[in-house]
Amino acid sequence: MRGFLVGLVLIPVLVVGVLSIRPGGLRRQLRHAVRRLRIALLLGGVYLLGSAALRLFFSGPVADYGPPALALLLAVVFLVLAQDPDLPAPA
Repeated sequence: MRGFLVGLVLIPVLVVGVLSIRPGGLRRQLRHAVRRLRIALLLGGVYLLGSAALRLFFSGPVADYGPPALALLLAVVFLVLAQDPDLPAPA
């Protein structure tokens, strides 16, 4: 129980610490985290619909290997879409 409570406090402290030292400060990094969460939720919904459609409309190898292939494709899409935007040039 003590380990759970220590983790409950330690993880948010570490997250705030790591995000604070990244370029742009904590506020900007939290904005990026929210953007990534939205992208992840959207791609998760696409995966659920896509894997359900694959299982319903196909059988055999497509139904077996389709969902993992779809997951890999969506992971690549996430890596492309969730990149940090360029920092503005210092004035």
